[in-house]
Amino acid sequence: MVMTPQERRLHDDRLSRRAIALDPSGYFLIYLDRDSGQIIAEHYSNTINDKGLATDPETGEVLACSGGAPRQPVATYRGCSAKEVGVRLVEEANPCPVGQLDHALYLGRELQRAEACLENGHDYVQD
Repeated sequence: MVMTPQERRLHDDRLSRRAIALDPSGYFLIYLDRDSGQIIAEHYSNTINDKGLATDPETGEVLACSGGAPRQPVATYRGCSAKEVGVRLVEEANPCPVGQLDHALYLGRELQRAEACLENGHDYVQD
């Protein structure tokens, strides 16, 4: 069965709501630097507690999705394309900051979306 674009978006929205385990290697905040024409991926460390929640490795406090204390990235990766940032993340970084395949898949999709927004002049909001 061939899906319409609207059906495909609805299908993907359902997939976005599935439960996935957090990556103990950390998380990324992705954004665009339009002045330099680059995609930026900041990597933040975390640990996962016995309830499956991300915590600050220094304080043990559960990390808030919004409104929490500002944190500093442990590394920043930049590139002019999704491929360049992806190569920096999984081939050049040592150790690799991505510890789970589903996280790598998510990052690839997000980097592609960020690149499309950079090329088309649209705002990018990480999913």
